[in-house]
Amino acid sequence: MGVPISQMWTVASYIVGKRLKGEKRYPLVLMLEPLFRCNLACAGCGKVQYPPHILKKELSPEECFRAVEESGVPMVSIPGGEPLLHPQIVEIVNGLIARKKYIYLCTNALELKRRIHEFTPSKYLTFSVHLDGLRDHHDFSVCREGGWDMAVEGIREAVKRGFRVTPNSTFFDGTDPNMVREYFDVVMSLGVEGIVLSPGYSYDKAPDQQHFLGRAKSRRLFRAILSNRKKNWKFNMSPLFLEFLMGKRDYECTPWGSPAYNIFGWQKPCYLLQDGYAESFKELMETTKWEEYGTKSGNPKCANCMVSCGYEPTAVTHGFGSLSGFLAMAKAAIFSTYEDKGALNLLNDASFAAHNGSLVQIQPGEAMDAASQLEETRA
Repeated sequence: MGVPISQMWTVASYIVGKRLKGEKRYPLVLMLEPLFRCNLACAGCGKVQYPPHILKKELSPEECFRAVEESGVPMVSIPGGEPLLHPQIVEIVNGLIARKKYIYLCTNALELKRRIHEFTPSKYLTFSVHLDGLRDHHDFSVCREGGWDMAVEGIREAVKRGFRVTPNSTFFDGTDPNMVREYFDVVMSLGVEGIVLSPGYSYDKAPDQQHFLGRAKSRRLFRAILSNRKKNWKFNMSPLFLEFLMGKRDYECTPWGSPAYNIFGWQKPCYLLQDGYAESFKELMETTKWEEYGTKSGNPKCANCMVSCGYEPTAVTHGFGSLSGFLAMAKAAIFSTYEDKGALNLLNDASFAAHNGSLVQIQPGEAMDAASQLEETRA
């Protein structure tokens, strides 16, 4: 497993402490969005389509620290937008390190090599670099030629300077699992700590609505990708969440496990959905109608979601909060290759077609109606 022992111990202790106190709902990682502004305009992103006056706004370091202390989380993920565009991101990171929070600073790495000297290596800081596969596939995904080369250059520089680095990959319909497996070989050769991955989520604001995966397609794709693993592949994720993606486990979403705080306040109910905002974390937890979210709720917005921010907290809580879960994690660590002949056959399935051609071109009126692409979630 590509997660340091000290981080696992911190999270495990936190979960056990919450369970001993009888708390049933508690966050694991804060999704802290200090800005929505970005230097890319990815077709699958739902964050950068705000009007200019919103994109100019930023959270102050004090607002960030207050949100972290209010939620009490052991881990903080800093997405965006592009966090390295925030003029006070170094102050924010240093303040969180001083509070002994494990930080995943999510970046497309276009600015990483230029700004890396401003940061100090720490066990609490990980650069989570957005890479969606090999060069052509990644550049297609982020709608920018040359994006892969700049990201890899940033990764190499960060690794050389002693930083923790994890490539963070999102995969969509049309992804070739053979390409992804080759991608794993390439990024592990760069010296990264471990890989982070997830199926994409169909943000309402995303320009491209045609390439999001349904649950059945997600399981099929990740079974092909994650079975028959090479021993040098490391994942900076819960092994039980990876088993969930492969269709080996059935989890329910834990939307409060990764609460989101941004320039609008505490986002209801989670990082992916925007059903209003709360002024405080306490208000978020007490006023959100949690029963209206997740696959069992029948909410169509949740029907096809298998994204890590909702389901990995479930897997982590299961792993560290129960004997059965802990034994399952131990088994996953020992028997980590997941040999599967059927998955080998999937790798040769012609229906897995890699994207070819130039960058994504979204034409007006091209986005599909959400109801027309709703896939059977129980398949």
